[in-house]
Amino acid sequence: MQNIDPKKWFDRMQPQTLQIATWLLYFDGFFALVSLIDKSGYIGYLRFQYPFGFMLGIISVALYVLGGWLMANDLKIGYKLSVMAAAMPFVLRFLAVRSFAQNFETQSPVGITDYVTGGIFGGSIISSAFDIAVLALLLHTQSREHQRIWYR
Repeated sequence: MQNIDPKKWFDRMQPQTLQIATWLLYFDGFFALVSLIDKSGYIGYLRFQYPFGFMLGIISVALYVLGGWLMANDLKIGYKLSVMAAAMPFVLRFLAVRSFAQNFETQSPVGITDYVTGGIFGGSIISSAFDIAVLALLLHTQSREHQRIWYR
């Protein structure tokens, strides 16, 4: 196993794209944990709707934190986990909206547009912008080249 420093949560020698992505991963992981605990947002909906929803939330939080931490320790697996974590909100939102639409067919159509829009955009366009930003920062050419050359 490579030498991992448990105290190293951020690497100042990485390009700015990876530095910002690391911080955003930690922030998104925190807010995903809050959403899981208080059963809000798409993660809370999935937790409420399915027995495996809690595990999906835990996996999402773990991907954010482990991805950022292993990226700070210059490991390629950290970069891969970070990309998976950055894509996770889009997959989970899709599952939540799809589940809601299937359950909604038997109910009245009042408020469906608001709920589906909220499910897709996570309650606000700003939160979606951060999800897109993390994915864009990780998939940026500078980030991909840095991890390809310097990560072990």
